[in-house]
Amino acid sequence: MKHNSLKFGFLALILILSACRTGTQAPTKPTALTPIKLPVGYIPNIQFAPLYVAIEKGYFKNEGIDITLDYNMENDSVALLGAGQLQFAIVSGEQVLLGRGKGLPVVYAAAWYNNYPVGVIVDPAKNVTKPADLKGLTIGLPGPYGANYIGLRALLAAGGLTENDVKLSSIGYTQAENFMTKKVDAASIYVSNEPNLLESKGVPFTLLKVSDYTSLVANGLATNETTLKEHPELVRGMISGLLKGIADAGANPEEAYEISKKYIENLDKADTTVQKAVLKSSIDFWKSLKPGSTQPDAWENMQKLLLDMGMLDKPIDLTKAYTNDFLPVPTK
Repeated sequence: MKHNSLKFGFLALILILSACRTGTQAPTKPTALTPIKLPVGYIPNIQFAPLYVAIEKGYFKNEGIDITLDYNMENDSVALLGAGQLQFAIVSGEQVLLGRGKGLPVVYAAAWYNNYPVGVIVDPAKNVTKPADLKGLTIGLPGPYGANYIGLRALLAAGGLTENDVKLSSIGYTQAENFMTKKVDAASIYVSNEPNLLESKGVPFTLLKVSDYTSLVANGLATNETTLKEHPELVRGMISGLLKGIADAGANPEEAYEISKKYIENLDKADTTVQKAVLKSSIDFWKSLKPGSTQPDAWENMQKLLLDMGMLDKPIDLTKAYTNDFLPVPTK
């Protein structure tokens, strides 16, 4: 009996000491960082301020992640994600659907933009007040690809129009210049960019925003099925770092702008008024009551648009194209 009493006494002591260590010891942080190359598309730009903030303030490193940004084309990123050569990329919703339509196991894991940031600027002399009024106009865009093209097609569809009702002109990323010199009647643009530039130069325009007519899936963090299954904590860490960067940049735009100078060459020599206006306009597109969450209706609208455009051969299982399961749990 005495032997058993001593045995239980030692067990109790061990449990007490363990509890004390657990209660007083600070949480351990990862000693080795996981390197992640994150493609974002386009070039270094103030619109990527949340990423610069998250990197600079250590939001990714606190999650055990060492981020390197890579600027390339969205379709390249999706192909590499699907092949398992990348674990993450910043892409728009249509690229995820187009990738899955080709059998690529890519998954949209967190929304960055709450609204689709594309629109069309039009010469006021054309008296355009709604999408249907675009009929017969020459519309410039980088080319028949990417978000500018998808957004334009969404606006045309909202007006009951098709490409055959307008003349598309592939002008590269020179929409503002071509618009100002009247080489085109209208141009498909990012709402945060060209409108602010034109306003600074006193150039009048009419703006039609895609988000005023339909809900589509915009830019967000994409990954692949293997990463979701084998590295769920890495996915959560990436999402956490991104959302903290978005929230911080939105709450402290002046600080975000200063941080961005380190990552954007010659930002300190650019027109500060225009660039800060671009950041402010971008922040409006990031705002969300449910940060990171993506909505079924936006995916349904996007899929219908791609099917109507002939870019998807047949409907896909949308429930496998995106997930909200890895978002941070809201604190009460």
